[in-house]
Amino acid sequence: MRVTALSSGSKGNSVLVEGASGSLIVDAGLSARDLLQRVIAAGADPGAIQAVLVTHEHTDHVRGLDAFAKRLDLPVYGTPGTVTEFLLHRKSTRRPVETHAVRTCERFTVGEFTIEPLPLSHDAREPCGYAIEAGGARLGYCTDTGVVPDQVRQRLSCCDALVLEANHCPRMLEEGPYPAMLKRRIRSRRGHLSNEQTADLLRSFSGDLAAVMLAHLSETNNTPERARSTVEQAFGLFSSDLQLSIALQQTISAPMVI
Repeated sequence: MRVTALSSGSKGNSVLVEGASGSLIVDAGLSARDLLQRVIAAGADPGAIQAVLVTHEHTDHVRGLDAFAKRLDLPVYGTPGTVTEFLLHRKSTRRPVETHAVRTCERFTVGEFTIEPLPLSHDAREPCGYAIEAGGARLGYCTDTGVVPDQVRQRLSCCDALVLEANHCPRMLEEGPYPAMLKRRIRSRRGHLSNEQTADLLRSFSGDLAAVMLAHLSETNNTPERARSTVEQAFGLFSSDLQLSIALQQTISAPMVI
């Protein structure tokens, strides 16, 4: 499996997951045009994309979903709450899109991929992450959550690689320009994981992971250097054995290969 972040942050999120015979897009938070251009720039074939998996209905995850799915004739998968919110409030045209409502902890398949939605805690209708298996490799995808539920932690501990949120540095958030209400929302159980929360999660199974991509970093309340340093400290002596990368807003990441 090859995992490439096409964009990651509060202005738009999308990740390309490539298998041996096809690929998936997780979230479509860029315009359809930008998303297609980034898929091509990443060296991937847009015609090999088999589906779009959606984590939740916030604009930075579904901005280009309607147009992109129609342009490539792709099915869209998400939890019942996410699909409902997308169809009722986020669709940009009346033309139909093939949607599939999938339930957390119930596996389904798309081509060579076996996918399990994972329940998360965010201020959206029914947010989820995903565990994605193909070719003997298992990827965990977990962003936009204020906490990681125990059942999700167990699923992630079995993964070979993770795309995991490291949204903010608590000190930068506290001292930063955001209004108090927004700061409380980010810190809440339905907000976003801090660098320290992410490091604590990784510390519990650091010896079993081959690769981690830190994602959804705040451009205001975090820096790549702070996120990387906090996670490397959590891994300690194991940090040199870990393929650690940072997904950014404006640039396409180097692929994480598992």
